[in-house]
Amino acid sequence: MTVITPFLVDGSRRPRPPKPETAAHLTDAQIEELGRELDAVRAAVIEVRGAEDAAYIRRVIAVQRSLELAGRTALLFSKHKPAWVAGTGMLTLAKILENMEIGHNVLHGQWDWMRDPDIHSTTWEWDFVTPAKAWQHTHNDLHHTWTNVLGKDRDVGYNIFRVDKDQPWQWWNLGNPLYNALLAPVFEWGIAIYDLELDEYRAGKKPKAELVRGLKALGAKFVKQAAKDYVATPAAASLTGSGRQALAATLTANAVRNVWAHAVIFCGHFPEGADTFTEEQIEGETRGDWYLRQMLGSANISGSKLMHLMTGNLSHQIEHHLFPDLPSSRYAEVAVKVREICGRYGLPYTTGPLPKQVGSAWAKIFRL
Repeated sequence: MTVITPFLVDGSRRPRPPKPETAAHLTDAQIEELGRELDAVRAAVIEVRGAEDAAYIRRVIAVQRSLELAGRTALLFSKHKPAWVAGTGMLTLAKILENMEIGHNVLHGQWDWMRDPDIHSTTWEWDFVTPAKAWQHTHNDLHHTWTNVLGKDRDVGYNIFRVDKDQPWQWWNLGNPLYNALLAPVFEWGIAIYDLELDEYRAGKKPKAELVRGLKALGAKFVKQAAKDYVATPAAASLTGSGRQALAATLTANAVRNVWAHAVIFCGHFPEGADTFTEEQIEGETRGDWYLRQMLGSANISGSKLMHLMTGNLSHQIEHHLFPDLPSSRYAEVAVKVREICGRYGLPYTTGPLPKQVGSAWAKIFRL
């Protein structure tokens, strides 16, 4: 987390920037007390995390790998419709679990405290076409530091969409709904291209050598992914006359995973109720201010334990942005405390069922 110093060069305190409208009723002292309360929530989880948490992530990884193995095995006989349906379903579930609850959270460092070299943010490579290191830079380093700050957080619209009224309107924003519909089934490729930071390169802020390294890493990752999904599995299935069906199944599994990931991410960042901020508003930002920005700039999805698992617990997007390095399995219990804190401080806690949040995000895409 980057916190800008609240003091000027001469030692005097910076004038406080205007607060977001939803938090305008809070005094500076209340915001700092809010920060201390949230620090205490985080510390309480750190104090008790241990064997139970480690067993959880290892169990999820075991289930995911079993589903993938069973799915690819079933696809060896996918010329038979029941085997195709079963194999595609299991492979899709495996990909969603790996991408959301495992990959995303391991790469955030949520399990680094285990000191397991096989489940660590520095060694994990996920089942997503963008290389882990490139994603960690744009997501962990940039998005989670500058959450929803216009001009700083490139995730506000991903350089494609206009998702906030304060973003200047351009004629090509008329295509917002079309771009979104086309992006969903190929979401991993959209993220991979975004992670190359082509806009930064065009602006002269990213050296050509760095872009070339990124392109090479992406190419190597694509070869690895394609070899597994589009060569090895169909080739093995061709021995039983199921090669074409197996290829269709792996394409389907990746597309469904992409649509699901797209929906979860958009629900967490773009529905009504998720605030954006100006650079002026984060000048002199304290820890309490930073916590406040994470809470106001994120949105949750309500639902069952299974739904939370399949979203990688990003259905608790508010809690994830407050505590990105806490074990995702702890977010449900943390959410109860965070919601209570929001109530006491008169702050919104934006949440709703999946259909409502998806509809809200799409409505904004259309309107803007």
